[in-house]
Amino acid sequence: VQLQASGGGLVQPGGSLRLSCAASGRTFSRGVMAWFRQAPGKEREFVAARRWSHRSTHYSDSVKGRFTISGDNAGTAVNLQMNSLQPEDTAVYYCAATPRSLIVSSLRTLQEYEHWAQGTQVTVSS
Repeated sequence: VQLQASGGGLVQPGGSLRLSCAASGRTFSRGVMAWFRQAPGKEREFVAARRWSHRSTHYSDSVKGRFTISGDNAGTAVNLQMNSLQPEDTAVYYCAATPRSLIVSSLRTLQEYEHWAQGTQVTVSS
């Protein structure tokens, strides 16, 4: 199983970026695909998740209303549309996935995800 993330870059404050993550080798149609991020000197933190099993999406408070996670019907790809980006959104963003259906309280736990993509850098700066 491989996850491939793409779409990072440099953007000015207030701008937008779209991250994509594609899975190969299996689907996650009964599980979860999620995005985490890690800023310099900080721990990796949850950003957003899509649960195919419940057809639900979940966000951290810091991105709610600005970011939108979406995915295909097959459970093989997930996107993160990021709007109104701010300098504090600067981080390496990681796509993660698990074939298991997680409860909401577990979505933010890194150890619940067996598969990870390489990170993609997002820099918000003027």
